[in-house]
Amino acid sequence: MSMIFKFRMLSDEADDFVRDYEVPYDMNLADFHTYVRESVGYSPAEMASIFTSDAEWDKLREFTSVDMGLEGEEEGFAVPLPMERVSLGQIVREKFGRLIYVFDIFAERQFFIELIESKFAEEGVAYPRIAASAGEPPAQQQKNDPAIFSERDDLADDHSIFDEAMDEFGEFEGDDTYDDEYAY
Repeated sequence: MSMIFKFRMLSDEADDFVRDYEVPYDMNLADFHTYVRESVGYSPAEMASIFTSDAEWDKLREFTSVDMGLEGEEEGFAVPLPMERVSLGQIVREKFGRLIYVFDIFAERQFFIELIESKFAEEGVAYPRIAASAGEPPAQQQKNDPAIFSERDDLADDHSIFDEAMDEFGEFEGDDTYDDEYAY
């Protein structure tokens, strides 16, 4: 019989959202990522990462959905590994082990995942599976979602961010008494 991990996934954006997943302990992170993403109805277009976490939900080791082509360590830090190279059983070794699933890298949107049980697979049960479900997941925002750019709606298309930032300095004449040759 194989081992099954039961994870509970929560969101800091939707208080009533919870999913309990039962998955094989030897499932690789890429398959876990795909399963979780599909179970909440998210598009596969977004890059994602899974991080190991400590008890305070601080991110530790990163595993990416895209192979970054890096190996070993870089300047004393472990480089992100591709998800397909690592199984859940390799990174979660004890009850209450924690993972952070960052489903939107650029907006730092994430789910918090905790191992709540490990057990032997039940005969006749197909894994992976959703063992419990409540609430709706937070909406996945797309890059072309107008809600993301609502603050910028009043700007003309030909008005750049640089122009906007420089508007407040438009009247700046400079300081002729400043000698930058001797500024340190």
